Amino acid sequence: MKIYFACSITGGRDFEHVYQALTQALLADGHEIPTAHLADSTVVELETRVSPREVYARDVGWIAESDALIAEVSVPSHGVGYEIGYALEAGKPVLCLSQQGRKVSKMITGNPHTGLTTRLYRDVPEAIHLAREFVRRLP
Repeated sequence: MKIYFACSITGGRDFEHVYQALTQALLADGHEIPTAHLADSTVVELETRVSPREVYARDVGWIAESDALIAEVSVPSHGVGYEIGYALEAGKPVLCLSQQGRKVSKMITGNPHTGLTTRLYRDVPEAIHLAREFVRRLP
């Protein structure tokens, strides 16, 4: 399955270890993640080499080609919010994961869209479990 993974880049990298664990687990399960590089510690520097138009075209193309989108939303990000909305409008199932106790936009937590699933996790193993459960339930 092709999964678009979304996470904060310029908004903050406090949950980078979670991003890395999630993408590594999903890759190990045999899924294709075109955005796996976003979990890398060097992504902020790498993304400075790509123009905003190139990022937009690349990312919406990857969303269009993906079967689903998984977003870690513990750190607020304009880009991730946009990607979630874009994926939902494109008919893609979306999972938003956030660490318990973190404030998440009510535009996500209050969204009644049937394609959107939101889940809270306590630790990295639980986040991985929730992501795998989401993927396993996809048609």
